[in-house]
Amino acid sequence: MKKVLMFLKKYWITMLIVVACALWYAYATNHQMLDTFVFSTPEDIGKSFSKFRGTMVKNMFASFQLLFPSLFLGVVIALAFGILMGLNKRIREIFQPIVYAISVIPAILLSPIALHVAPNFRMASVFLIVYNTVWPTLFATITGIMTVDKRYLDNAATLELTGLKKMIKVVLPAAMPSIISGFVTSLRSSFLVLVFAEMYGAEYGMGYFIKKYSVFGLYPNVWSGFIFMVVILVIIVQIFEKLQNKLLKWTMD
Repeated sequence: MKKVLMFLKKYWITMLIVVACALWYAYATNHQMLDTFVFSTPEDIGKSFSKFRGTMVKNMFASFQLLFPSLFLGVVIALAFGILMGLNKRIREIFQPIVYAISVIPAILLSPIALHVAPNFRMASVFLIVYNTVWPTLFATITGIMTVDKRYLDNAATLELTGLKKMIKVVLPAAMPSIISGFVTSLRSSFLVLVFAEMYGAEYGMGYFIKKYSVFGLYPNVWSGFIFMVVILVIIVQIFEKLQNKLLKWTMD
């Protein structure tokens, strides 16, 4: 009960805004202020959600099977190169212009190449999600390591910490706020690429569900799928932010 009260205290203004928007949307659609062919009424959206909730859950797990392995691979690559470039100035000077040049290319523009070169749609989707995931975490890792307070390094030298022990005990913890912030950004952007990829070749997935019914003009199903996807994204981001708060409880809010 205490947690519920704390949640309400923290988010009551947010909930009021959401409720106000929902009430306005219901009023606008019921009084035909909006094109009811595209903007379905809440009643129609509710019926669609009730009918397809099992299908949407199935598509959610299909999306997760593609998203989380790709996200993990992207973060591993980002950390490996980010730590190397953050620690070594010479390596950073050599590769940073190349990294900046490649990172400005949107993943969506690479989709035709990925779909043509990859052996199947799944591998093309993995490539696009990994590509899109790497950059925010990579840059955040480089920045986090470069900006480690010199006092921490001096203390590590006093304690005779070197090599891997210095990295694990001092450098990574000090850089962790920046790294996790980059990861959360990667998580949000990876959803965009996931949905885009699923819209153009998948047989299951949240993006596929929305694309399928938009082609047929069944917009109540499109809206129910869209709302379901947004709710899932918000829940996942909130989970990772809770994890972030636990990992970084020693930092300022």
